[in-house]
Amino acid sequence: MENTNPYADIQAQILAAALDEVSFTGWTPKTLELAVQNADVDADMALLAFPDGVAGLIKCFSKAGDLAMQAHLPEAEGLKIRQRISHAVMARLQADAPYRDAARRAAAWLSVPGRQALAARLLFTSAHHMWHWAGDTATDYNYYSKRTILSGVIATTRVVWFDDDSEDLAATRGFLDRRIDNVMQFEKAKAKVTKMTSDMQADGSGFADALTKLAQWRFGSKAP
Repeated sequence: MENTNPYADIQAQILAAALDEVSFTGWTPKTLELAVQNADVDADMALLAFPDGVAGLIKCFSKAGDLAMQAHLPEAEGLKIRQRISHAVMARLQADAPYRDAARRAAAWLSVPGRQALAARLLFTSAHHMWHWAGDTATDYNYYSKRTILSGVIATTRVVWFDDDSEDLAATRGFLDRRIDNVMQFEKAKAKVTKMTSDMQADGSGFADALTKLAQWRFGSKAP
């Protein structure tokens, strides 16, 4: 049975009120305090909803963005994998578009030493939702590597998006396409190395053979 969050409605009320304040006060305890007051929520109830304070508020903001992204993603069928990932990343950015300054300030808050682990978890969760929508069914190490790599793509693309005032976010889209190209090239290279490793294990090749095969792949010619 799926667990439900008994404080979801209260969290949503407080987050909505906080987003009205963040541009002026940032993601701070003062912002949370004002949001609780403006949402007319009992202080004790607010503490139960956000026991970890501002960190919990930012987690709620990130989750709301993920949910908005998922709600606006179309059917993935018919799209190539790179198109699916590109579409998902842009959908996630567009979910934050009405709150771009809040998202920028959240990124700054998460960049402070001691908070990077939370930042990584939030990015990983967003990446997981994207891969799930894209149809990924990996359960081995690829499950983690795909989401970790995509987390990096999301983070760097978001930095470009923060200051992108080009028409239809052309600068952001161009940057994202280049990053995905890099990832696809890496995945192709990894697949080749993985196949070589498997072949070597199957035929009992030694270290010298391993170097020879890798050299042939790298330079496109027979190694001496």
